[in-house]
Amino acid sequence: MDYEFLNNFEDTLQQNLLKICTNNGMLSGVLLESADIEQRWQDLAPEYMVDAVKEIAQYPSVALAWAAHLGMAIANGWHTDWEKCCKMTYSEFYGSRGFDDMDDHIIFDILGLSQESDETKRIKDTMRVVAEHTLSQIHHSGIEPQSIMAFHTFARACKVLFRIGAAIELNRLGYEYKTVTLN
Repeated sequence: MDYEFLNNFEDTLQQNLLKICTNNGMLSGVLLESADIEQRWQDLAPEYMVDAVKEIAQYPSVALAWAAHLGMAIANGWHTDWEKCCKMTYSEFYGSRGFDDMDDHIIFDILGLSQESDETKRIKDTMRVVAEHTLSQIHHSGIEPQSIMAFHTFARACKVLFRIGAAIELNRLGYEYKTVTLN
């Protein structure tokens, strides 16, 4: 396994998506994160990947973007009720049609946004753009399609998208890093 390639791919993708989201006004140049939120990805990733891999052939953007939506849901739960969120099963993030409408369930039911809001449109547009950029970066990475390395690259991409989604939601909720000076 070429871990150097995977680490470089992940770092480059994360920096590129951070720039895109900052330019779109969804982030402020910093990837907001929390160890609690990152741990939830570790907990949920195996089940997420089972669903996502099934979608790669027909809906590759969905397979990627839903990871960002899941990150948003976890960040929202971290903010509102972490005790509940840290115990939620993966399937509790599904919509009424399971994985297929996970995005709408998260945006409307978990985040509480309306279908017609400008914020909903901005989130959906941003998720589309970051998923398309991620697909492009995967395609231009030179890895052999349907190989073990392709799977690991896809998994790293999903992890980055989860982080980006979490950062977007933390930013939307008003979190920011501030320099603290000690006297």
